[in-house]
Order: sequence, then structure tokens, then C-alpha cells
Amino acid sequence: MKLGFIGCGNMAQAMITGILEQKIYKKEDLIISDPREDQIAAMKEKFGIEVTTNNHKVAEESDILVLSVKPQVYPTVIKEIREDIRKKQIIVTIAAGVAMAKTERQFGQEVKIVRVMPNTPALVGEGMSGLCCNEYVKPEEFDQILHIFQSFGKAEKITENLMDAVVGVSGSAPAYVYMFIEAMADAAVQQGLPRAQAYTFAAQAVLGSAKMVLETGKHPGELKDAVCSPAGTTIEAVRVLEKKGMRSAVIEAVNAAAKVNHQLGKK
Repeated sequence: MKLGFIGCGNMAQAMITGILEQKIYKKEDLIISDPREDQIAAMKEKFGIEVTTNNHKVAEESDILVLSVKPQVYPTVIKEIREDIRKKQIIVTIAAGVAMAKTERQFGQEVKIVRVMPNTPALVGEGMSGLCCNEYVKPEEFDQILHIFQSFGKAEKITENLMDAVVGVSGSAPAYVYMFIEAMADAAVQQGLPRAQAYTFAAQAVLGSAKMVLETGKHPGELKDAVCSPAGTTIEAVRVLEKKGMRSAVIEAVNAAAKVNHQLGKK
């Protein structure tokens, strides 16, 4: 079974890295296209997979076809390849704001679609992806796509009406976390810690805390309380964060991202 990609950006590279490392596909079963010859040459050198500048070739040869291009390019790419698509093929979309019904209309035929919202930590094997599919995708076919995305992180099945929430809490979230890490590191530098060490301390604190949530299964509030000794340093820091409206700011940020994704879907 052949897996094809149209577009070789960061997410495509993250997917291919995970797929090959987990041995889900052999490199000879992968093919990718991109109009930039320097990009596909780099992909061939890095992964040893088949590359081309011809989107038709990828569409014709692939059993699973990943559209890994920017949302605004979807109409152009779909118009180019829609005559090459067969009913047995599975189309995987990873563009924010592009609903499955819209993609299906652009293809102009019944087509199997799995819509996915991944995020950039997939590049280091720690991605989080939300997946949904239309009625033409069989359960075993969906599980196959789910398995692919689990090769470079975690992946969960959702309904499409929850995709806006996934964008807010996961797709866009790395940016919020980077800002949090940067702010903590800036404060540490202000306190005298060298910049490089400040980033290491802050980033590892976030990584370890996230792992505690996932691996202990405890409520984040319970884990927070366990760090807050009576009259100690942590509870004082928590008091300041509450006073400055940290929770409200984060909630509003997530809702804002979800709202924009919803609006994109209406265009």
C-alpha cells in the first residue's frame, strides 16, 4: 500500500520521520511531491524516498494521499488532481479551517476523507492530533490513519464539530507554551541565571509537569496543590498568577483560536 504526500513542509517531514522510525511503512512505499526541486532533493537525501514535482503521479499511485499544503492552496491542488482520485483512496487533510464537506465539494465526487489537526511537536515525536472522518471511511481504514499519527505522538478520534476546540487547545497551543517558557526564563535571567540555563530549567519544568499529568492520571489541580506548601514560595507565585488573571487569559486565548478556525471554515 502506497502512502503519498503533496507538499513537503514541516508536518510532512514530521510524519515521514515517525512513519519510518516506527516501521509503519517502508521507504519504498512512500512518495512525495513539491514544486520546489531543492526541497524534494533534500527529502530524497534525508529519507531515501521517491520524490517528484508531479502531483498527478503522487495522486495516481497513492492508496492514502496526504494533502500537506497550506489551506489557501487546497482549492488549486484539488482542482489539479481530482480527476486522478479513485473511490478506494483515502484523502488525509491537515489544514486548519477546511471542513470535510468543503473538501468533498471541491473534489466533486464521493471521496474518503480523514481530517486531522496535528501540531508541530510532531517534529520531535511528541505531537498531538485530533482525527475525524466522513461516512465513506471504513472503521479499519480510520484505524490505519490513526496508527500513522500515533507514530509521532498521541492521537485521538473526535467528531468534526470539536475540531475548533482541538485547534485552540492543541493545534495552536505550542505557541502559548513557548511564550510561557520564554517568560519564565526571562524572570530567571532577571534573577541572575544565565540565559541558556534559564531556558533549560523552564522547558524541562514544563515537560516534566506535562508528563506528570499524562502518566499519573491525576487532576492538574491536585498536582498543583501537591507543590504548594503552606506559606511557601509556590503558593505565593500561584496567588500572583491568579491575581494577574492567568486562567482567564489562557481561556480567552484558546477560545480566540477556536473562533478563528471556525470562521476560516465558513470561507
